[in-house]
Amino acid sequence: MNNFVKWCLRTFFYIFKTRCKIEFDVNRLPSKGVYVSNHVSYLDPILLYAFLPGDPVFALNGHLHRRRWIRCLMRFADTVLFNPIEPGDIKELISKVNSGRLVVIFAEGRITESGGLMKIYEAPGLVADKSKAPLIPVWIDGPQYGYFSKTKGKLPHRPLPKMRITVGKPRPFKLKDELRRQRDHISNEVYQILRGMHFDFNYNPNISLFAQLMKTGKVHSKKGFFFKRPRVLEDIQRQPNSYKDIIIKSFVLGRFFKKRTAHFEHVGLMLPNTIAAICTFFGLSAYERIPVMINFSVGAKNMVSMCRTANVKMVITSLKFIKTAKMESVVEVLKANGVEIFYLESLAKQITLFNKIGAFLRYKIKRVPHKDGGNKKAVILFTSGSEGAPKAVVLSHANIISNIKQMAALETINMTDLVFNALPMFHSFGLTVCTLFPLLEGSRLFLYPSPLHYRVVAELVYELGATVMFGTDTFFRGYGKIAHPYDFHNIRFMYGGAEAIKLDTRNMWMERMGIRMMEAYGSTECAPVVCANNSIFNRFGSIGKLLPAIQYKIEPVPGIEKGGELVVKGPNIMLGYILPKNPGVLVPLEDGWYHTGDVVEIDEIGFVFIKDRIKRFAKIGGEMVSLNAVQEMVVKAYEWMGPEFNYGVVAVPHESKGEQIVLVTTNKQVKSDVLHDYIKNNGMSELFLPRVILYHDEIPLLATGKTDNVTLKKMVIEELGINAAPKAA
Repeated sequence: MNNFVKWCLRTFFYIFKTRCKIEFDVNRLPSKGVYVSNHVSYLDPILLYAFLPGDPVFALNGHLHRRRWIRCLMRFADTVLFNPIEPGDIKELISKVNSGRLVVIFAEGRITESGGLMKIYEAPGLVADKSKAPLIPVWIDGPQYGYFSKTKGKLPHRPLPKMRITVGKPRPFKLKDELRRQRDHISNEVYQILRGMHFDFNYNPNISLFAQLMKTGKVHSKKGFFFKRPRVLEDIQRQPNSYKDIIIKSFVLGRFFKKRTAHFEHVGLMLPNTIAAICTFFGLSAYERIPVMINFSVGAKNMVSMCRTANVKMVITSLKFIKTAKMESVVEVLKANGVEIFYLESLAKQITLFNKIGAFLRYKIKRVPHKDGGNKKAVILFTSGSEGAPKAVVLSHANIISNIKQMAALETINMTDLVFNALPMFHSFGLTVCTLFPLLEGSRLFLYPSPLHYRVVAELVYELGATVMFGTDTFFRGYGKIAHPYDFHNIRFMYGGAEAIKLDTRNMWMERMGIRMMEAYGSTECAPVVCANNSIFNRFGSIGKLLPAIQYKIEPVPGIEKGGELVVKGPNIMLGYILPKNPGVLVPLEDGWYHTGDVVEIDEIGFVFIKDRIKRFAKIGGEMVSLNAVQEMVVKAYEWMGPEFNYGVVAVPHESKGEQIVLVTTNKQVKSDVLHDYIKNNGMSELFLPRVILYHDEIPLLATGKTDNVTLKKMVIEELGINAAPKAA
């Protein structure tokens, strides 16, 4: 009878295109084990009862057990009422597993209200650990878009959504003895497993960026005469666009530039954060032209170098932007070096009604010019140059989409969210995380052209009711000083990247705004995020945990006793570099491993802590001294004066010691004797004392807010003179 009921349920669900994928040989199913699943709707237990192999025991939480229709449909299944925080219920499940049964547990304990993972209980891990049984991860997708879910208003609902169930391979669950009694660590292990399932399920390594845009638009666009399509993209022109608008405009621009460029040609983009920039980016991508994001903040000389390195023949920009930014001289330099400048304003007279109708028809028939992305080039960006000469970084479609899905497994965003982005798209953080992540995950996005307009940004965040922000410590500190505490009252979470989040910045936001700031870490070469905290697992001082599907190694560094250089590998790691000395030639990574150049430590539960950067060390008399540690020491010594002063530390050549440390600061009260007393009182080495202190009105910064160490070092060398004796403070 049980098999007949299962057959009936399967037949019913097959009508609604429900599919179950089992990643292991059912014939080798373990005799005992724990199925651990996410929880997206009231249908979940019925779906698992119909499709899971064997005859498992279902642990039903109160919200499921109280539903009479669920109990009726599962009357032939072995079910138990289960409370995840009740020790007696956990012991009962352990005894059932020990008796040779498979048990199904919903790790979240309740139905998700966001569409993503919520709090994970330790019950599945405890049952698996105590019974010495493997965990079998299960991922359910689709019912969250139906009427049996709790995501109304957050996700688009349909009467008959496609449903898919993925059952992963059984994996042993064994805790370290020191973690066995720490329940938070047990839930962390289960969370990591489910987060990995979330990524594996949603990541398609073969899809292109434009195809992903079309897919997202199809899912998140309401249809019918009485439904207004949701507006998802807006800029300072205040004319919101739907996915339909974005795709049609992308088709128009893509077809236009297709006729004027060669297949896989590198085309420069020099545009601020606008809808036009987004549509041009996707238009080029749709027809396999490679956007090259030109950093317009680095000056004409470096921009010419970028164009030469990436073999850029044409740069697309806006005449209005050039005049506003007063970059006419830059344009003339580019033209003088053989680069064609194309203004988007000139398109108005060249785009005909026929072009628009053609784009509309392509949208209606859902025709994607190139669906396959994979390891094909998607975009070319440039390193920030904080530690050396900028290089061209080539990212594939798979690199960018994998990083988006890795972030989606970390933090869930939906239609109720509005992401405010003021970071420029010529940086990987601004492009992937701040722009493409919300746009391709179905969230609303507002684009602002500059992060430096502190007062305007704060006012817009308040006016729009933004819920998510990404930025850097420098910019967040500026917003926090100027803004009214209520300006950010709708913010759900904030992420800081590109530079370390300082303690005073974090405290300022917590005290004034009541917002917990989280820190992420990455690099352009990693598309960019490698590690990140989130609202569930967040630790101050840490850059978070490694994202799903990222492998890592810790390689020893001479002179460093604890920790080592972080070396990573994963689907988000770049295709390779294009070097200035060899323009247009891709230099791939050896074996796919990327050396971050950062010295890190990783604790017992996976939190990563940056100790320093390899290139940010000075070698004084054979001893390695961290320049970041020196800067941190100076900040702490003068923290009573507040955060309004800037500090920069560089190492310059020294005749006898090899190198010497030079401190450059805007705080003219910094003195050597005060620093010496601080070092002595805190038991630090005398090597941490800067031998030279220079006072500047400003310290050079990159567009990301990081200190421009290359420029700063050049300034110091020029100021001291190549053979100059160190100046006393």
